[in-house]
Amino acid sequence: MDMFHKTMADIFNRFPGKKTRITSDPYVSIAVTTAVVGRTYVISNSENPVWKQHFNVPVAHHAAEVHFIVKDSDVVGSQLIGVVAIPVEQIYSGSRIEGFFPLIDTNGRPSKNGATLRLSIQYFSIENLSLYHNGVGAGPQYIGVPGTYFPLRQGGRVTLYQDAHVHNGSLPDFKVDQAMHYVHGSCWNDIFDAISKARHLIYITGWSVWHEVKLVRGMANTSEYSLGDLLKLKSQEGVRVLLLVWDDPTSRNILGYKIDGLMATHDEETRHFFKHSSVQVLLVPRMAGKRHSWVKKQEVGTIYTHHQKTVIVDTDAGYGKKRILAFVGGLDLCDGRYDSPHHPLFRTLNTVHADDFHNPTFAGSLADCPREPWHDMHSKIDGPAAYDVLANFEERWLKASKPHGLKKLKTSYDDALLRIERVPEILGVNDQPYSNDHDPEGWHVQIFRSIDSNSVKGFPKDPREATTKNLVCGKNVMIDMSIHTAYVKAIRSAQHYIYIENQYFIGSSFHWSSYKDVGANNLIPMEIALKIASKIRAHQRFAVYIVIPMWPEGVPTASATQRILFWQNKTMQMMYEVIHKALVQVGLDGAFSLHDYLNFFCLGNREAAGPQDVVGDQTPNIGNTPQLGIGDVWM
Repeated sequence: MDMFHKTMADIFNRFPGKKTRITSDPYVSIAVTTAVVGRTYVISNSENPVWKQHFNVPVAHHAAEVHFIVKDSDVVGSQLIGVVAIPVEQIYSGSRIEGFFPLIDTNGRPSKNGATLRLSIQYFSIENLSLYHNGVGAGPQYIGVPGTYFPLRQGGRVTLYQDAHVHNGSLPDFKVDQAMHYVHGSCWNDIFDAISKARHLIYITGWSVWHEVKLVRGMANTSEYSLGDLLKLKSQEGVRVLLLVWDDPTSRNILGYKIDGLMATHDEETRHFFKHSSVQVLLVPRMAGKRHSWVKKQEVGTIYTHHQKTVIVDTDAGYGKKRILAFVGGLDLCDGRYDSPHHPLFRTLNTVHADDFHNPTFAGSLADCPREPWHDMHSKIDGPAAYDVLANFEERWLKASKPHGLKKLKTSYDDALLRIERVPEILGVNDQPYSNDHDPEGWHVQIFRSIDSNSVKGFPKDPREATTKNLVCGKNVMIDMSIHTAYVKAIRSAQHYIYIENQYFIGSSFHWSSYKDVGANNLIPMEIALKIASKIRAHQRFAVYIVIPMWPEGVPTASATQRILFWQNKTMQMMYEVIHKALVQVGLDGAFSLHDYLNFFCLGNREAAGPQDVVGDQTPNIGNTPQLGIGDVWM
């Protein structure tokens, strides 16, 4: 395919010395309808490439063929070499199809020189896979979600949090196993306490980490340290404090000239605050120049980021030992996130939110505006799985701190990570005491994430080795997409209902009525719709409840916000069409409504006028009104 390069090679090969071999750089994409579900790595300068790659791909697509698209990778873009199309009717029975298949060009003719592709493909229906019949977390024999990077860890403890702070009596009292009363934790209080007691390490990851935020507010006999002051104090005690924060490319601090940035993450302010301390801050870009999978291809300049929010510390394990404790979920340690289940709008503006007003909904003056409520979920993981959260941080830190430019010339390099295996007091992941299966407080925990080798160090470069670590191969990247894998398994295992809270709900664009090539090819909406359809055909009751904000964070009329709302509408429309079709097929369209099976909720809050403020653990009288939900939820 590379005719220009071949010509240049012929010129150079006329001179004595080593012959230059320049030809195609092939790779293969696997597509079902408009969705690419697999991609091999690129083999340079080869007309007889051998990949030996294996793909285990969940599918939820209506398609007549599976396409294997062979392309030649160029410096900019790629050229089509040919396509192999396997009819779905041949594989639907479950029989294996394998052999050599001719490549067909864009004109429908076999490619020149008789080019062929050898492949093997086999389809497995979920009805025949035991993987999807043992539920999610179903007892001590549960093996977890296979095909993911981190394994299921047994013998842990988990604390679940709603919102950053919980006032006494503000959430319903309910009982769990053995008539135990569930104790609602207060997230930021617990994070403050865990950071304060750390003796060896404090690692924080966030989309935004603001040094001025106060984790504990309105509590009697409690010092309201800012997060920055607390971290400086701990670093002075000899604790290793590392922050991994998104580098907003629109924010700058050059010779004292500050630009806040479009996202107002305070990244430059936070870095400057810790500049002359032993707290180390790395601002991490997220592949600027690449695009969201759901952004139109003709758009450029899109910026995006990881949304991991973790706090990792060492904590007391008894007998003079320490163990790793991790907080993970949807709450960044930044302005605008401190909230309670009451979600006050005005009443706390002069008290607990006096120095923490945040509302990007309004483009003009913020005078007399309410604060933006922030509903979110978080968790505390105590046990072996906390070490996987630590491993995620270490892999990201090693990649972000890798020396570049002149720094590579240094003979020695300190990546700043604390090697816990060299600290005798800290227990290793295999040293954790195991709680028995009958412990009512015992949890089996598995960590999932969405990340690729552009952001972590330690992924194998050989895709065949990557398969053993359950990584997916991109064109030139290794991808851990275990969150998506876990979601699909959870949906397919659901028996009676599904409840989801999320900031956005967009996906399965391959089945939209239009804009099919927008690239939002995750399976989640389609999997949910097909789950409902299967229950309808089985004449079984099933319901799905999805809670999203009324609009994404930002000015509602802004083009980006409107675009997201438009794509969410396309997603919802597609799901209801699948459900309606199933009802018609079984003759139940007159007996049931679409909303008997699928509902989207946008919660809001209405606050009565009055002088009363929420202070400490006092509960305001704001009536039985729902709250506004805005935030990132790592389900």
